[in-house]
Parts: sequence; C-alpha cells; structure tokens
Amino acid sequence: MRSIWTGSVSFGLINIPIKMFSAVQESSLDMDMLDKKDHANIKFKRVNEDTGKEVDFANIVKGYKIEDKYVILEDSDFEAADAIKTKTIAIESFVLEKEIQSIYYEQPYYLEPDKGAMNAYGLLRDALEASGKVGVTRFVLRNKESLAILKPYKNVIVLNRIRFEQEIRATDELKLPPVSKKATKEMDMAEKLIDQLTEKFDITGFKDEYTAKLLDIIKKKAKGKVAKTPKLKVVHSKQSDDLMSMLKASLETKKKSS
Repeated sequence: MRSIWTGSVSFGLINIPIKMFSAVQESSLDMDMLDKKDHANIKFKRVNEDTGKEVDFANIVKGYKIEDKYVILEDSDFEAADAIKTKTIAIESFVLEKEIQSIYYEQPYYLEPDKGAMNAYGLLRDALEASGKVGVTRFVLRNKESLAILKPYKNVIVLNRIRFEQEIRATDELKLPPVSKKATKEMDMAEKLIDQLTEKFDITGFKDEYTAKLLDIIKKKAKGKVAKTPKLKVVHSKQSDDLMSMLKASLETKKKSS
C-alpha cells in the first residue's frame, strides 16, 4: 500500500507520527469506455476553454472566482489557511460511538505508526479499546477540512471521516408518514417479525455477488455465449392492502423455512 498522507496524531501532550493508508478497495469491475464503431479507448483531455488546446498538468493552477475574476491559489495558500490541521490530527474530545448516526460516516483509513512511534501508537489504540470510546478530530486532507473519528479495529487505529452536519440534507421536502408512538396490533406483529429475523451480524457472510455474476457473463460472452435475462415478477403492495395479513403470512413463511 502507498501512504496518502503523513503527519501526526496528537493525544494530550503525546505526539504520534503516522502514515495514512486507504482502508478500502473497490470490488466492482474496472470498465473501459470504448468507441462503439471500432472499440478504441476513449481518452479524456484537459483543454483550454478558449483555445481548445490541451494543457499539460504541470501548467494547471487552482483558482476561486470572485466578481468575474479568478484568484489563483498556491500550495502555500492552502497550508496557510490552517498549517496545523494540514499536518496534525489533534484529538479534540472523546465520545461514545453510538452517539454518531450512521448517515455521517464517509470513508475509513488505516493509520500506521511512523519510526519511533510504536509504543505511543499502541498506548492510544489500547486505551481507546479499553474505554469503549472514539476520538473526535478535524484535519485537512487534499485541501479540504474533514471531521473524523479515531477508533481501534483489530490491531490498527482506523480514522473514519464523517460528514459535517451542514453537509446532510434536510428531510423537509420529502413526503413521509407521521411518526406514530401508539401501540397497535400491526406494530406488535411487525416487532415479532423483526425479532424472528434477528441474528448476530457476520460481515464475512456477505459478498459482492453481482460482480462475480457479471464477470461470469463476461467470460461466457467472450466465448460467444449470450446470457439470458431472467423475467422478474414485481409485486407492488397497495395502500389498501391488509398489513396484518401480510405480516402474519411473513411470520408463517419464516417458520416454514426454519
């Protein structure tokens, strides 16, 4: 793996030099875009909007538009905005992980201790594990400030970027049923169905099956075999349908399959 960020984690007066690595990799197939006529690869170029000529990456700068004029930014400008956060992941507080809603989670990264930081790194990792809490921090990655949490995962400290509250859209424009706290027969039956389908979560039991099937189709097509698309029967439940009857049927179906 190649590190994408180097800096340090600060924990009180303790400073832990670290390297950051992406913790995830895509499971989807890498598709190329081709010309339909001759199957030649489609390439994208960075071109000057006025001249139409291609611009070398070394000659591209970043700018922010103010009143029809661009203010050009240098690397030093990005660092000057907050030099500390560009090199330091400072833990600001500790919270219970369950207090963070899943909608805020964005991207996980592995943190590896740099030279001479093994003991301090191990101390922070093990203290987090013992406390059952996560560290909250803010830092700058690729010229963007990120909110994140630090938590132990197996033998590594994971930094998980989370979204700021301002990045979450409001639900006001969605047409939603009112929240009901009244106990009803349907609610009781729905809870029973949930209990019946409850099991311990095991991530190893879930695989990207679609990609495997798609790859199988690609291999067969390479040999001249054409895959048949299965016919699907979609059943739409109506507002007038008897929810209680469907819940009872769902419970019975589960019992029979068990």
